Amino acid sequence: MGEPAGIGPDLLAMLAANPPGGCRPVLVGDPEVIAARARTLGLDIGLVPYRPDAPAPDRGLEIEAVAMHTAVTPGRLDPGNGAAVLAMLDTALGGCLDGRFAGMVTAPVHKGVINEAGVPFSGHTEYLAHHSGGDLPVMMLVAGDLRVALVTTHLPLREVADAITAGRLERVTRTLEDELRRRFGIAAPRILVAGVNPHAGEGGHLGREEIEVVAPVLERLRGEGMALTGPLPADTLFTPEHLEHADAVLAMYHDQGLPVLKYAGFGEAVNVTLGLPVVRTSVDHGTALDLAGSGRARDGSLRAAIELATRLATGGGR
Repeated sequence: MGEPAGIGPDLLAMLAANPPGGCRPVLVGDPEVIAARARTLGLDIGLVPYRPDAPAPDRGLEIEAVAMHTAVTPGRLDPGNGAAVLAMLDTALGGCLDGRFAGMVTAPVHKGVINEAGVPFSGHTEYLAHHSGGDLPVMMLVAGDLRVALVTTHLPLREVADAITAGRLERVTRTLEDELRRRFGIAAPRILVAGVNPHAGEGGHLGREEIEVVAPVLERLRGEGMALTGPLPADTLFTPEHLEHADAVLAMYHDQGLPVLKYAGFGEAVNVTLGLPVVRTSVDHGTALDLAGSGRARDGSLRAAIELATRLATGGGR
């Protein structure tokens, strides 16, 4: 359900009113919050307690109930529910790890209010990796045929260059290449790799990270047979002539790669976490507190995330 004061409950109410085909969705959240939001939106929904040993119900969607700790007001954050938000994540992840669930799809959370609740939290990606034994999670967003993965995720820009070490770049690249093969069914992934600096460093005149870190790692991995092109200037990498020969782009930091992808497919894009022992996808947008309960939220990204999670969990690949 994500942040209860945001549009997460709206999205789940919309899902319950018009369930997706091709899978057996189980909601994880507070049934009273979702039902109240449905009434606000004028939606007729049915919620049935989830029973893993029972068949799917003929009508309505199943829900694994996780109660909020304080009353929920659309658009108004409350740190009192921070622990409950994490309990929903723990419930969904636990179900994936023990085999009850084939994958998890997350609505957006609000990092700030969780931290205000006294729990250090930098994002879904890092939290799920820590609690599932994932070594180094990799964030990748998907919009149609465009896939953009990140070497670093939620870091202040001032810290990015220091975080792009040879070891980190190699591990992220290996994870991306392996997951494109294993989960997406791409036999020989072709990956475009961005540089760190403008013009990919311009031969060292605009920074030496490409010369000292990026190029040596890519050369070593190419020697193992990986199809890696780069480091390329990020401002020309995302052109059709480059992308038509690639299966994924590896960007160095959050705002280098994701603005392009979100421009290409906002509202229909999907966030995928690679490097976890479970399938996890998410919507491509935030909590949208100003839209909660307004009827103006759109569920396109959630439905795309469910469809992709279903394909990945059942071996459907691309």
